[in-house]
Amino acid sequence: MPKIESRVGKINASEEKIFTFLSDFNNFRNLIPEDRVKDWESTEDTCSFSVEGLGRFGLRIIEKEPNKLIKITSDDKTPVSFLLWTQIKEVEENDSRLMITVDVNVNPFMAVMIKNPLQTFVDTLIDQAEKLTF
Repeated sequence: MPKIESRVGKINASEEKIFTFLSDFNNFRNLIPEDRVKDWESTEDTCSFSVEGLGRFGLRIIEKEPNKLIKITSDDKTPVSFLLWTQIKEVEENDSRLMITVDVNVNPFMAVMIKNPLQTFVDTLIDQAEKLTF
C-alpha cells in the first residue's frame, strides 16, 4: 500500500516543545476526539484504545530523534501492521511544521478499504495538533 501522508500542519511553538509533547503517549489523549476512541490507556511509550466497529488497537514508540522525528508501530494485538512517523521542523522561532506519514502492511483489497479512514485519521491528528497551545 502506498504511504498515507497528512497535510503539513503549522504550530506556533518550538520543535522542542512539540517533540516533548508528542513523544509521550499520555499527551495523545488531547489529540484524539473522544467520540472516535474509547477505553484509552497509555504510558509514555505505549497506548491502547478501542475504535467502534474496528476493535482494539495498541501502539508503541520505537524511535525518537530529539526535536525532529518520532516513529510509532502497532503492537501484536492490533489487527493491522503499520509504521507511523511524525516529522517536526522549526522554520522560525515558535513557528514549526508537523507532518504525519503512515505505511500500512495490508493486501491491496484491504488497502482500498482503509485508505480513506487512515487519511482522515492523520489529518484529524494534524487539525488537533494545530489547536494546541504550549
